[in-house]
Amino acid sequence: MPPTLASLVQHSALKLTVRAGADRLDTPVRWAHASELADPVPYMDGGELLLVTATNLDAENADSMRRYVRRLAGAGVAGVGFAVGVNYEDVPQALVDAAEESGLPLLEVPRRTPFLAISKAVSAAIAADQYRAVTAGFEAQRELTKAALAGDGPADLLARLAAHIDGWAALYDTSGAVLAAAPDWAARRAARLTLDVERLRDRPAPASIVVADSEDRVELQSLGTGRRARGALAVGTGAALGTAERYAVHSAVALLTLTTARSRSLQGAEQRLGAAVLRMLLAGQPDHARAVAGDLYGGLLDAPFRLLIAEAAAPAGPEPLIETMEAAAARSGEALLLVPEGERVVVLAADGGAAVAACAAYAEAQDDRAPREGGAEDSDIVVGLSAAAGPIAVSAAYKQAEQALSVARRRGRALVEHEELAAGSVLPLLADDAVRAFADGMLRALHEHDAKGRGDLVASLRAWLSRHGQWDAAAADLGVHRHTLRYRMRRVEEILGRSLDDPDVRMELWLALKATAATTPAED
Repeated sequence: MPPTLASLVQHSALKLTVRAGADRLDTPVRWAHASELADPVPYMDGGELLLVTATNLDAENADSMRRYVRRLAGAGVAGVGFAVGVNYEDVPQALVDAAEESGLPLLEVPRRTPFLAISKAVSAAIAADQYRAVTAGFEAQRELTKAALAGDGPADLLARLAAHIDGWAALYDTSGAVLAAAPDWAARRAARLTLDVERLRDRPAPASIVVADSEDRVELQSLGTGRRARGALAVGTGAALGTAERYAVHSAVALLTLTTARSRSLQGAEQRLGAAVLRMLLAGQPDHARAVAGDLYGGLLDAPFRLLIAEAAAPAGPEPLIETMEAAAARSGEALLLVPEGERVVVLAADGGAAVAACAAYAEAQDDRAPREGGAEDSDIVVGLSAAAGPIAVSAAYKQAEQALSVARRRGRALVEHEELAAGSVLPLLADDAVRAFADGMLRALHEHDAKGRGDLVASLRAWLSRHGQWDAAAADLGVHRHTLRYRMRRVEEILGRSLDDPDVRMELWLALKATAATTPAED
């Protein structure tokens, strides 16, 4: 649970004393904020412990303090921490009385306790609470995943979900009939929600609604990813779901969506589980990922693998490539983790394995077809492939694949490996059409000037930049006097409207000159 005023008072290092509102110390504290404004309310969100020294307050004036405290209480401030020994040796009685009257907790902060220590204590407690919630969420996700994979139906999954949320859970089919509920007594409660389930069913999945009455608070979540829901999940609790409970419900929704699918239930389950594993890997949780992956993907995470992102440029989507890789992996007995993301798919495949080789062969065949007239084939894809990586480096591998995909898209190639981008010179990248267009636009005015026979500004600029602005050396290269070169550089600045003293301008001009002079090598 989040920190409360009581937990701060009990914090032995802070030495806080309760001066008012002792019956409201269970109030949660969302943050600790120091402000000496006479009216800090416009800058508060509610739930803060306001820390003050009363620098700008008439803290001994009863009317003034009454108005001040009422404003804070009305804004939802959790409490006030008053530092003694700064502007006042003791907490003014007018402030104590006003706090008691408004029911606002008032804490005395001793001089030896800095406000920063209180802020750190609140921040640490919030972080610890969030960590506990995330850890509990992962634990729930792991248990629910095990229950779903056990193949004994949804009853065990619902029972574990009900235990995690300290409430009840029920599963409905598309007609609104209750298929299973946990605990057993919840079946009668769930049956009364048929009309609400029917209302939810008419919405595109995923969708949710909240039903509240005197008994409990019920959330209904649709199951499915298409235009029509495949069922619904109901969870009933005594209060709104916390972070850990929300993790559990979302995991249950994902797993039940998979287990209720009929024609492609196994493949769907693997993809959802793979998505969970991928999210954990991207979040830097390799141990949780291994635990969830189990036997299905566990072997894949025990050796170097490649991460690839494939994007489809045609209505067929990435399905043809996915089928090719799946077939190759099945023949070789490799594990393959595929996570569809709309018109693209993220894949983890063994480094040097059959699936990666099949992807490369598929891309090579597509490049061979590229010159055909009549536009792109329906199976056309663009793939970015990372370097070999392990479970702790998936986030970096994802970025590598994204970068390679972007380059493949710009170059019109089916597949680019990140290792191609990391090797050799940056100059080949200047062959990109967008870079050449930028360079042509930047130098156009100088070329037009030279074409009219008014001087050789482009060659002079190239010589001057290549000599790092050394006038004598650059003039010697050109066979002109340095004063002539200085005049030409002033003309360059006048025509471009930019100063050559700016290193960014010099860099852009040099790259523009290299881009316009570069010849694009034939790609394999």
